[in-house]
Amino acid sequence: MAVARKSKFIDPFERREIRRLVAEFGSPLLIIDCERIRHQYRQLRRALPNVDLHYALKPLPHPAVVSTILEEDGYLDLATTGEVELVARMGVDGARCIHTHPIKRDIDIRSAVRRGVRVFVADNPDELRKFVPYVDQVEVLLRVSYRSPGAVSDLSRKFGCDPEQLLSLARRAKDLGIVVRGLSFHVGSQAPDPGKHVEAIESCRVLLAAVAREKLGPCDTLDIGGGFPIDYSQRAPQIGYFCKPIRAALARLPKRIRVIAEPGRYIAGPSAIGVASVMGRARREGRWWYYLDDGLYGSFSGQLFDHAHYPLESFRERGKREPSVLAGPTCDSIDVIAENLMLPQLDSGDLIIGRAMGAYTWASASEFNFFPRATVVSVNQRPGDRGSVLAVDR
Repeated sequence: MAVARKSKFIDPFERREIRRLVAEFGSPLLIIDCERIRHQYRQLRRALPNVDLHYALKPLPHPAVVSTILEEDGYLDLATTGEVELVARMGVDGARCIHTHPIKRDIDIRSAVRRGVRVFVADNPDELRKFVPYVDQVEVLLRVSYRSPGAVSDLSRKFGCDPEQLLSLARRAKDLGIVVRGLSFHVGSQAPDPGKHVEAIESCRVLLAAVAREKLGPCDTLDIGGGFPIDYSQRAPQIGYFCKPIRAALARLPKRIRVIAEPGRYIAGPSAIGVASVMGRARREGRWWYYLDDGLYGSFSGQLFDHAHYPLESFRERGKREPSVLAGPTCDSIDVIAENLMLPQLDSGDLIIGRAMGAYTWASASEFNFFPRATVVSVNQRPGDRGSVLAVDR
């Protein structure tokens, strides 16, 4: 259920506001600040000024985030039929979207085409053949693999053709009558440095020229993926500094090439916090164990699936700090969030805050053991006039 009401502009990450939101909507919460969504989007747009940004829904597929991106004149990156249907219900023009999952069912292609999506991604001959019934309605970006073992998630391990295979794949597309709009790559999420982006851009510059020489398609688009890093327990490079070598590499592309990117984590991650309450406690082997109403099967699922370590803090500051354990609510012994965390002694009802919890948290949460997912509260949805719309999804 969703409700909305006007409120003054607030900073929902400030402790007084967190307490107020918990008092009103309960716990656990995921609080999305749309003003921070705008800030992250604008920061990346300044760092990559000639790149069209397609927000990737995967890390946080929430309508408030989608609406905020569209208000910033941004674009969307979809990967599933569920995401296609979400933005369709919101009235989004399919022309503002690309569909980037390299492996699809016919129903996925058909549903997206019906909603007006035209640009898709493919990385092998079998996948190209799936587009034959839709040759008059679609264009493809051919995805190239550039392995990045240093990234937290090396996406080129699972998707993309070898650079040496690209020309034969483009020839196959032409034989099938499929328009090759361009190339794409994704060097992995939470990239440690821009070196792999630069390497991939330089390689694609050569491949784009080779495709043009053989007249295998317009090939006037390059999708440089995402992977731009954010702060978790360790600081990430400032985004302008990180993107400086990428800007230099992009400047060497022909002027006719349109460049797009697929930021997800960078937009969503810093823009939300998780709030959990202590359900109970127990003294075990000389340490306090605090059992929260959210855990690894809920919003902290990103610790398992995304290898993220969220900055955690307690609202209770006074008292002697000692090594403590934060555990999730389920009956599963794996459901432990943090061990040896230095905390003052907590009581039932005390709040624990997780920062930078917008990406791959609520999106990958389950309701295992029938513990409900966190309630999502999105604030500051109206830009510009110091007004705010607060929406709640239970």
